Amino acid sequence: MRSIQILEPGPLATVQDRGRFGYRSWGVPVSGAMDLQAFRVGNLLVGNPQDSAGIEITAGGFRAEFRCRAHFAVCGQEPGIFLNGRRVESWRSHAAGEGDVLHVDAAGGPRTCFCVSGGIDVAPVMDSRSTYLRGRFGGLDGRPLRAGDILPVGPGGGWTGTAPAELVPRYSREAVLRAVPGPQDDFVSPESRTDFFSKWYEVSARADRMGLALSGPALSLPRGADIISDGTCPGAVQVHGNGQPTILASDCQTVGGYVKIATVISADLPLVAQLAPGDRVRFERTDLWQAREIYLRNEYLIRTLLP
Repeated sequence: MRSIQILEPGPLATVQDRGRFGYRSWGVPVSGAMDLQAFRVGNLLVGNPQDSAGIEITAGGFRAEFRCRAHFAVCGQEPGIFLNGRRVESWRSHAAGEGDVLHVDAAGGPRTCFCVSGGIDVAPVMDSRSTYLRGRFGGLDGRPLRAGDILPVGPGGGWTGTAPAELVPRYSREAVLRAVPGPQDDFVSPESRTDFFSKWYEVSARADRMGLALSGPALSLPRGADIISDGTCPGAVQVHGNGQPTILASDCQTVGGYVKIATVISADLPLVAQLAPGDRVRFERTDLWQAREIYLRNEYLIRTLLP
């Protein structure tokens, strides 16, 4: 059986793919990789379909042994990657032999995507192999990976390639996030709307796969923060009763009863994925047409990477 064995998972490592779609009406989040750009490109670099499952590594400290020959790629914000102790490049596919050991350290951003040719071949749950930790399903028994876990890998030959620079997100510890106003931006005072799109916010310690709470200029809500619950999505920016915004992420709830002042465009969600407590963000106003143009350009560039 083609497989890899986890030697050290680090603080948190889970099986993820592009997400679980079609079940939000049942209260099931999309989940999936936080940095979808890194995951999609990593899969293409090793000859996989874009929705193949891989491993999302949080804060490094990860070691795994290849129990078969395979190609692999590790993508993210400048991760430190070593194969048998020799440093290798990120955003590039590499060949590994049986018995080779991959080590990903804590350099760069908080999340790193590890893709292997053939994909991680665990059983899908609701059409996805993504792990939803709060629900305890998907991935490997709905839990984080542990030392000693053996993960089956599907058939696949892989190929050698390097991601074009245009496909690597412009990660930063001071990220500028493009966002479309609404749908409840009218609940926020005009002065606070100006502050939201001009002032810096800091990522607080309450930052995980469900959302990133920010601290900064409090936003004024003359009609209060509560609304009749409606749909949410990754990238939605909720404003709570304390006037502080929270960016919802991959494991976010499917509905919510707080004002949403804006939604971060999908092309900038990889930047959100790589934010850690203490990092700073600023929001830049854009509109749906601009967001659509940015999205389509990225999709075109990804198509050029297809073998």
